[in-house]
Amino acid sequence: MSPRSPFLFLSEADMIAAGVDDAARSVRVADEVFRLLHRGDYLMGGPRRNSHGLVVSFPKWSPFPNMPLDGPDRRFSAMPAYLGGRFDLCGVKWYGSNAENRSKGLPRSVLTVMLNDKETGEPLALLAAGRLSSSRTAAVPAVASRYLPRRRPRRVAVVGCGEINRQVVRALLSQHPDIETIVCHNRSREKAEPFAAQIVANGFSGTVEIADTPHECVRDADLVTVAASRTAPLRIEAASFSPEACILLSGPMQSDDALWTSSTVIWDHVPLHQDYIADARVSGDTAAGFAAQIGGPLYALADRGRIAAIDRGVDLGTVMVEQRSPAAGRTVFVSSGMAVFDVAWGADLLQSARALGIGTPLELWGTDAADETDPASVPAEAAR
Repeated sequence: MSPRSPFLFLSEADMIAAGVDDAARSVRVADEVFRLLHRGDYLMGGPRRNSHGLVVSFPKWSPFPNMPLDGPDRRFSAMPAYLGGRFDLCGVKWYGSNAENRSKGLPRSVLTVMLNDKETGEPLALLAAGRLSSSRTAAVPAVASRYLPRRRPRRVAVVGCGEINRQVVRALLSQHPDIETIVCHNRSREKAEPFAAQIVANGFSGTVEIADTPHECVRDADLVTVAASRTAPLRIEAASFSPEACILLSGPMQSDDALWTSSTVIWDHVPLHQDYIADARVSGDTAAGFAAQIGGPLYALADRGRIAAIDRGVDLGTVMVEQRSPAAGRTVFVSSGMAVFDVAWGADLLQSARALGIGTPLELWGTDAADETDPASVPAEAAR
């Protein structure tokens, strides 16, 4: 019998028991990932090895009655990656998204992560990844908040009161205990009110406010976290922000050109955005390709020569490793999501689950007595 790697399934409850809600820990792991990205000890998909992932989108009409049709936030996506360092394994995040899920009592996106042995390809773990994905998404801007602001943040603006910003607030508070005021805005106040109440219920002892407009929300804020829905266009003018604000974009936001041209822009990872731009150029509709991305307004400005080309940009890993001082004035951090963060956070939680005896063992191969012969290696004559 050849040795085989154990294969574990971790449910959402298992992930909680393994520590997925530990915001400070998720930020530490994300910090490690940025340093590995800077070193180049990673791979993602696509010919340039920097692709966000492969998306299955749906047509507006089909002659086939069972084929899914286009709708708000409707897609399937596979995001493969290898990450080195202490993680040293491969993985893929696979998810389906549909805004209509909420009417069925489901989250908009239903996510899983598979982790695999880098040599054999064997699955090591299948992880329920709803919390994993949102907490690692939140950890990324929280890492940025450690290195980009010029002063310790006291006032935080939260634009978009959904799951991502719920996690971002937790992550920011884990890094900045001196935060005094959190101001929340959502297009529907009915969603902002329980969001704000939850911040207080979670133990925040400062002031929590609700703003009726994005302008009121971000005014005078040291840190601004934007994670509003893609289904509702968001626009905030440059003049609304404090001159020293650090703006953390985890979701799309429109603004006037002055915001982008007068701010220091820090990218999560420049090669990722180079890949987005290359894909947009070969799509047949460059403008639409740009518009689909969080960094799209900046891509368009670079195309028009209003700002420097993206490949001359600075990313967070460079700021961290080179220990660059925070820039004067306003800073915008653009984060678009990379599977390396899912792989790292998943691997870290898997390590805890194994140590704690959490999870359900799965048998990929069948019983020990099963035939181990690879059918592909059997000569055709023998198979007849």
